[in-house]
Amino acid sequence: MWTEETIDRESQQKLYVQLHNIVKAKIEKGEWSIGANIPSEDELCKIFDVSKATVRLAISELVRTGYLKRQQGKGTFVTQVISHAGLAVKTRLTEDMFGEGVRVEKKLLTKGVKEPSEEIKSYLRTRDNIYYILCKGVVGGEPVYIEEMFVPITIIPEIENGDICQISFYDMIQEKSPRKIFKVIQTVEVNEIKGDVADILEMKEGSPTLLIHRILVGSDGSPIAYKRLVGSGGKYKFQTEFERIK
Repeated sequence: MWTEETIDRESQQKLYVQLHNIVKAKIEKGEWSIGANIPSEDELCKIFDVSKATVRLAISELVRTGYLKRQQGKGTFVTQVISHAGLAVKTRLTEDMFGEGVRVEKKLLTKGVKEPSEEIKSYLRTRDNIYYILCKGVVGGEPVYIEEMFVPITIIPEIENGDICQISFYDMIQEKSPRKIFKVIQTVEVNEIKGDVADILEMKEGSPTLLIHRILVGSDGSPIAYKRLVGSGGKYKFQTEFERIK
């Protein structure tokens, strides 16, 4: 029964996020037990007076985070009642690339929705459009790195709000997305700089550069977002710290 929860159309929160939170709360409070068949898309549309697109976005996120499972021809079923332990642990991430006393200025170069390349599709395991953010780090007036962030548009509905380059991408997801980061997979390599990246960093093509890949993964093992950092090849003190917070 749906008695107390309703969609607030005066709220700035997206409709699908509100629906996602309502269904998730039903599952976590045990009102729907494991194996229960939830209402169909048509039924949810009628109950909440929302479109099928809204319902599908909300249900897709709950499937991706492991709360629900679709069975072809049968419906959608509850697969867990209590969220994974990893979701209950909040962390803070800080990074230091240049050591104390070095002031890094971050500048936004571009942002917006775009179709992902085949490489990004493979990292994020999605063919949906992504939100792309490109920032440049500057020290003493000279470019020292670029930072690219790729996130499916359904992950952070309000990603346009705020100064994207001045806040932690990690914290932004933890605070604004219905999905939470369970682990981070990082790869560091030395590569040759090419194309537009070389132009932005004012480097000669083929010069060695530091390349850092970081995939942010949810509790169900599926990627949430991907971040790539390309350094200018200078000396770095690269330190990453995860701190558990209450």
